[in-house]
Amino acid sequence: MGPRVIPEELRYTAEHEWVTPVKDGPVRVGITHFAQDALGDIVYVQLPDHGAQVQAGEPLGEVESTKSVSEIYAPVSGTVVARNDRLADQPELVNSDPYGDGWLVEIEPADPTAVDGLLDAAGYRQLTEE
Repeated sequence: MGPRVIPEELRYTAEHEWVTPVKDGPVRVGITHFAQDALGDIVYVQLPDHGAQVQAGEPLGEVESTKSVSEIYAPVSGTVVARNDRLADQPELVNSDPYGDGWLVEIEPADPTAVDGLLDAAGYRQLTEE
């Protein structure tokens, strides 16, 4: 098992999504290195439309790999203000750069403090090492 890549500055969910605040409002969301590693080669990503309302803990899309289909859960409630359209043609970016070019959506949180309630890197590391 290689080293687990868990960037310290991000927040995490128990469903293996990461969240990072971007600029002055929206948060960027993706799936973790751990998740993409478990899924294997990603062949298709289904994302919500711009303007979609999402609820924390509810599915907002799907990631399909050669092994399985896995739901992506919204880490916070709010409005989708951007989605990574590059993934339509390059779903493998989620594998090669899960914390960078493989991001999924940006959400304008209904409650800006909601991110504070998510797992920090240490909490997520503990979760994935059990």
